[in-house]
Amino acid sequence: MMTDFLLLFRSDYKTKEVQTSPEVMHVYLTHWQEWYNNLAGQGLLAWPVQRLDPQGKVIRQGNADFDGSYTELNESIVGLTIIKASDYEAAIHLARNCPIFELGGTVEIRHGN
Repeated sequence: MMTDFLLLFRSDYKTKEVQTSPEVMHVYLTHWQEWYNNLAGQGLLAWPVQRLDPQGKVIRQGNADFDGSYTELNESIVGLTIIKASDYEAAIHLARNCPIFELGGTVEIRHGN
């Protein structure tokens, strides 16, 4: 049975040294499109990739608002999608081919109960 899994993509938007040239970014975005088309072609894409802007706010109790959507120093949630997989192992297998790793990003996988 196939189940929905949320993939959260994180990357560093802030550190100047890890930013890429326009040429590298073009190749990178091509890899994203290929990965996305592969998932869609297999019927494993439940919800298309949603890119997020580098802005954002983190709201905490007590009116503590922070700029950015950062989980660590400069790591930010940059996008998300929902895929179909039989279990966590299958979701991990699909996520391992994600282009986010080409530029040092990470993928968080979540499953609803």
